[in-house]
Amino acid sequence: MQDTLSAVLAHKGATVYSVAPDVTVLDAVRKMNEERVGALLVCVSNEMVGIFTERDVLMRVVDSGRDPTATKVIDVMTSEVVTVRSNTGIQEAMAVISERRFRHLPVIDDGKLLGVVSSGDLTRWVSRNQEGHIQDLTNFITGKYPG
Repeated sequence: MQDTLSAVLAHKGATVYSVAPDVTVLDAVRKMNEERVGALLVCVSNEMVGIFTERDVLMRVVDSGRDPTATKVIDVMTSEVVTVRSNTGIQEAMAVISERRFRHLPVIDDGKLLGVVSSGDLTRWVSRNQEGHIQDLTNFITGKYPG
């Protein structure tokens, strides 16, 4: 059976970092740095209206010559956010991230935000599972496998 995003969220935790749309880019970037995250969900009354990412900062603020102390997050955030459900498989989520070329994927079930997974979270999950499979095969080959 394939692992799903619910397993990843259960392992990493469901903490979601967010900002209001009227926060300045500078304040949002400071929060991203404090929390050591590459994206913040943009929320109004606990409802997601967008996502603000490192890429938004580079493309829509720095490259456009905008003043981060005067620019509001709502003016430079990504408003069309791709989301997935918690029963989405790890490989499917990785394909979505790869094909759409972004690194953060909010997980929502029935309108409720459960958490955010990143490409790093998914890569770590797959690597840990592969290490386990390799160890199992090594034990089997060397006769250390319980059986």
